[in-house]
Amino acid sequence: AADVLVLTVPFAHHDALLEMIRPYAAGKIVVDATVPLVPPRVSTVTVPPEGSAAQIAQARLGDRARVVAAFHNVAAAHLADLNHAIDCDVLVCGDDEAARDEVVRLVELAGLRGLHAGPLANATAAEALTAVLIFINRRYKVPGAGVRITGLPGSGSTG
Repeated sequence: AADVLVLTVPFAHHDALLEMIRPYAAGKIVVDATVPLVPPRVSTVTVPPEGSAAQIAQARLGDRARVVAAFHNVAAAHLADLNHAIDCDVLVCGDDEAARDEVVRLVELAGLRGLHAGPLANATAAEALTAVLIFINRRYKVPGAGVRITGLPGSGSTG
């Protein structure tokens, strides 16, 4: 019944869940936050042959689903507790510009800054950044490093 479906599952369960939601995804925006992490090496980038988990989702769900990739670089603990400010941006990738617009709007309603990051193929870079952030979190003993794009109005840097 929803207009927007949000997919947040471990990569190992991605295909099974896509199969489950396929009958309901036509005409809907499907926000895929899945990252192709392969335990136990979750701090090492893994790129699936299809390019990204989001591209896999689009292929499995078909052209009538409007897959948008987002939320890869926001720590799950931050998303679970929206009572504090989250100091990171959400990169939003998708081939359907109107669907990207809607997801950026939803990101902003959640109190974060959503940024159009191009077509669905660019989700490969956003997904890969997650493994890098996991490495940084472990190395520097921080609970949830994120990504902030500088040089944009309101980003604290004009350079």
